[in-house]
Amino acid sequence: MGRRTGIIGGGIVGVALARALSQSGDEVTVLEKESRLAAHQSGHNSGVVHAGLYYAPGSMKALLCAEGRGMIRDYCAEKHLPYREVGKLVVAADETERGALDEIERRAIANGVPGLERIDDTVRIAEIEPHVQGVSAVHSPHTAVVDYTAITEAMAQDVRAADGRIVLGHEVTSIHERGGQVHVRTAASEHAFDRVVVCAGLQSDVVARLVGADASPRILPFRGEYWTLRPQRAGLVRGMIYPVPDPRFPFLGVHFTRGVYDDVHVGPNAVPALAREGYNWLRWSAADIWGSLRWPGAWPLAKQHWRMGVDEISGSLLKPRYFRKARRFIPELRMADLRRTSAAGVRAQAWARGGELLDDFAIDQVGAVTLVRNAPSPAATSSLAIAEHLIREHLR
Repeated sequence: MGRRTGIIGGGIVGVALARALSQSGDEVTVLEKESRLAAHQSGHNSGVVHAGLYYAPGSMKALLCAEGRGMIRDYCAEKHLPYREVGKLVVAADETERGALDEIERRAIANGVPGLERIDDTVRIAEIEPHVQGVSAVHSPHTAVVDYTAITEAMAQDVRAADGRIVLGHEVTSIHERGGQVHVRTAASEHAFDRVVVCAGLQSDVVARLVGADASPRILPFRGEYWTLRPQRAGLVRGMIYPVPDPRFPFLGVHFTRGVYDDVHVGPNAVPALAREGYNWLRWSAADIWGSLRWPGAWPLAKQHWRMGVDEISGSLLKPRYFRKARRFIPELRMADLRRTSAAGVRAQAWARGGELLDDFAIDQVGAVTLVRNAPSPAATSSLAIAEHLIREHLR
């Protein structure tokens, strides 16, 4: 029997790591505070298997996305899970966005995005997405959609088949190293491990403080809200239609995605959430709000990006503002085509003391505890590759 490894967090990254370690002989236990797996970021996203268009070449995001997309595709084939290559069209709405689109094309080529096509012909754009308006585009035909909750559950079955344990409803309250072991306590149980890996997403900085790690980066929660297209109007979108993102922000902007089950959702936006798990404006936490306001990076971030914040919040509260962002690419869209949905996700955005929003994956080590401090999109795409990276670089 291999080492006793505890994994805190039952999202797709934590479960993918548990699968890899249990299949290599480790005695693995996953501790998840919710009553189900993939309860937060892993189960509240667009379901996109990213091809690597946006990421800085050579970054961990770029490298692990390139490795992970093939691994996810093969895993879905092995487990007979849905995997649909619906393709992604990134559209420059006007001439001012051509330069930014050039940069996306450059990064995509450097990252080895398969089948990439640059399009400066409106006729060709219409062949791919007949209802789109734009002057130029980049097409990634192999960008796919999946069901990440189903993938996480399938991986959990692999863990159990390899005699690993997944313990739900057990929120970790303390972590201490003593006597060569890592002792982890929940409200209902105590565990002793040889090593622990924290994949806690929205709570990653909270759990990091339990082991005395640096308070930076702090998690700043951003909520992404979705609308859906009425089924009668779903034909306006064949695959995915994305805007050219603003390079100043780690968000991709409001976009259209035909999901793996054929629904078409519009979004997400990016508004500051009032709690780490604040899936609507009514869910708030005084502790989370006060903690963010007291963070040294709060003023620099607000000073630099307040206009973006006002714009995103107004789009959240006022349907016409959200609609105008979406209609920019599909002139035929009508406001009545958008249906409000309760679907929303909260992104665990890592935030440094100076106000910088961290873009790349970030991993810390404190003794026998490995901390995944930042794992934003494309973490789900990269999950199996992140697991291999952690084993290769941090858990040997």
